[in-house]
Amino acid sequence: MAVVGDDAMIGQLVHGRYRVTGFIARGGMASVFTAQDTRLDREVAVKIMHQGLGDPEQFTERFQREAKSAARLNHRNVVAVFDQGSDGPITYLVMELVPGRTLRDVMRHESPMPTLRALDLVEQVLIALVAAHDAGIVHRDIKPENVLITPDGHVKVADFGLARAVSSATTATGKTLIGTVSYLAPEVVVNAGTDARSDVYSVGAMLYEMLTGLKPHHAETPIQVAYKHVHEDIGPPSAERPGLPDYVDALVARATSRDRDRRSADGRVLLQQLRQVQRALRDGVEDDPELAADLRPSPVIGSSESAGADVDTAPVAGGAGGADEGADTEIVAGAGAGVGTSTMVLGGATPMAPAPNPAESPKGAPGSPAPPRRPAPHPDPRTAAPSPPGNDRQTSRRGRVLLILALLLTLLAGLGGWYFGIGRYEPAPSLVNMTEQQAQAAAEKAGFTFAVDSRDFSETVPLGSVISTDPGPGDRILPGDRIEAVVSKGPERYVVPDLRGQTPDAAEALLKDTKLKLGQQTEAYDQEVPEGQIIGVDGVAVGDQVKRDTAIDVIVSKGREPLEVQDFTGQTKDAAVAGLQGIGFTVTTQEEFSDTVPAGTVISQNPASGTKLRGDAITIVVSKGPELFAVPNVVGMKRDEAIKALEAAGFVPDAASFGNNRNYTVIGQTPTGGSQQKKGTTVSFFGL
Repeated sequence: MAVVGDDAMIGQLVHGRYRVTGFIARGGMASVFTAQDTRLDREVAVKIMHQGLGDPEQFTERFQREAKSAARLNHRNVVAVFDQGSDGPITYLVMELVPGRTLRDVMRHESPMPTLRALDLVEQVLIALVAAHDAGIVHRDIKPENVLITPDGHVKVADFGLARAVSSATTATGKTLIGTVSYLAPEVVVNAGTDARSDVYSVGAMLYEMLTGLKPHHAETPIQVAYKHVHEDIGPPSAERPGLPDYVDALVARATSRDRDRRSADGRVLLQQLRQVQRALRDGVEDDPELAADLRPSPVIGSSESAGADVDTAPVAGGAGGADEGADTEIVAGAGAGVGTSTMVLGGATPMAPAPNPAESPKGAPGSPAPPRRPAPHPDPRTAAPSPPGNDRQTSRRGRVLLILALLLTLLAGLGGWYFGIGRYEPAPSLVNMTEQQAQAAAEKAGFTFAVDSRDFSETVPLGSVISTDPGPGDRILPGDRIEAVVSKGPERYVVPDLRGQTPDAAEALLKDTKLKLGQQTEAYDQEVPEGQIIGVDGVAVGDQVKRDTAIDVIVSKGREPLEVQDFTGQTKDAAVAGLQGIGFTVTTQEEFSDTVPAGTVISQNPASGTKLRGDAITIVVSKGPELFAVPNVVGMKRDEAIKALEAAGFVPDAASFGNNRNYTVIGQTPTGGSQQKKGTTVSFFGL
């Protein structure tokens, strides 16, 4: 197949199977089209990679390998990959066609988003990343354009692995691929390798934009934006949107830490942290210093941030978001922290410093502390006694013993503190998204008990699967303790009731009872439903299952429709009937003889003007023409007798005679006897 532009691809048959039917979008790596799979007769999306992304053979090989990896991700939140291949110079990928909009489209209309709305969307993105990270796949290009949202709010993530295929190919040919610079992790910018934490950074940057409506970093060029990702922290969303809780700021800070060792380890960890924030928001918590401290990234010991600290103690645990919760570990450091002079103290105990030994620290020795100056006491000759020989050595030995005992006590206290604070605990297993039976088996296998605390609706977790647990995955818990789970009742759906014939007030009460609400009221005329009553629902059907609090739009009757009457007098019967029925009336027809109106023509209409309701009857009187009568047969009658007969029948006699005989016998007439004529018609006759 020849290489053609986007417009020229319409109608092309890719690899003899996929008929391109329309254009969707063009991005930095590829153009996306709708297509018809002629083999399976279904609509698909075809992504055709741009030319010049690297050595053709090398790129195709890597692209195919990454596409196969992505195809293994069979998950409801991941856009399915159906096929991949090459057709001449074209490298293509066939994917599930997802109806709806991208997250970018939604952000254009909704940003800055309500906090829970943004978190609920990101939650589904993270569920997709959990599946990918568990399979060892890193997306590398998380951005709003790769997040698709169906009309019912379901989220699907696209393009897993493609960024890696493209970036590897371009690197091999000496080119540089920066990618979507607004969401790039610092390690990607400096080419320090990528892992699941790179996706975490991109999600955090995307969440910042959803909450604030602003990109995390602004600059005139993409290179300058990339530089800021490496050298500047992404600020707290509350700086742009005051009123956000502190723990929301902390979640964004944790996900977007420039030091990836301080970020959430992968999609699963960030998902659990995000759900903590969701629970706090739904509970109406305005600020939670403990939760914020737990989420906020802590300094990494030994890093450039902790080395050379001005303080003497740097706490590692207990809310700084680094070490395990509840630990009392501290690093005690002098001015030379980071160069081997620091001392770790367990359990929070303070070591006892040994008393200076004059034998080991002679007076004036370099570096030794000067002894305190105290006035020499005057010896009392009554109580003074000479010191026994070796007394100084005994004091020194006793000091060393006390020092050793103090160190042992410190060590034991530290070990005790470690055991009671950390050591006896075990991390709770991750049971989220398991079925209730699987979760119970996994909890019991790990040495814990399992119980269902509640059952809640969920738009993302299937019926019967675990939504969340307390303690959460990775939280420290004693062996044998109980893990309480919230199990999904599936999506919360309610049946749309039949509201026909109800008033809006009655319908509102009925909908409230079924966890729905009354939406827009549109008025329309109706022949059967009285004015003020509901004709039916709009946009849904009776019996449909919809989400909680869905607004049900209704059509309210204005009663029968008033119509303007048009006069069809003088027109043909057919034209009058068709015209009146076309307006919306029914037609009643009557017929009359008329000497002046032709047969088949409307003589009169009742009513002929004004307003009537749709369906009302309009009466028209149609002419049958003049009334006809049989002409008497006067042939054989005497002239006077014939005149009387014709006049009696309503005709005008016209007698013609020949000769002088006035009382002749009629031998002919016109019109002939028996013919139908209207009254007043002249009948001529003659005779001999």
